[in-house]
Amino acid sequence: MKEIKTEAEFQEQIAQEKPVVVKFYTDWCPDCHRIDPFMPAVEEAYKDKLDMVAINRDTLPELSQQLEVFGIPSFIAFSKGKELVRFVSKLGKSREEIEHFLDRAIQVSETLE
Repeated sequence: MKEIKTEAEFQEQIAQEKPVVVKFYTDWCPDCHRIDPFMPAVEEAYKDKLDMVAINRDTLPELSQQLEVFGIPSFIAFSKGKELVRFVSKLGKSREEIEHFLDRAIQVSETLE
């Protein structure tokens, strides 16, 4: 998963027509590390329909605050610079919940085409 390190890079990524899902995480978050083992397989399974990038909330705290990302890990889907849907909570996330969210992001993006 590509790591976004600047707000300009973030803006460039979310401006794409293809949906982009941003995963917000931190190095010290145990729930973030719990999803790490299966995320490459999830990203591979969805690569034709959406792109996935990651932002360390501690690297870009202003952006995370602006987007109201307080719980981690959190996921927000964007297309053409606009937010589509989000999966933001302080609770841990299972592979099934993440895949359900990604399916929803794809459905929302298709209704906007």
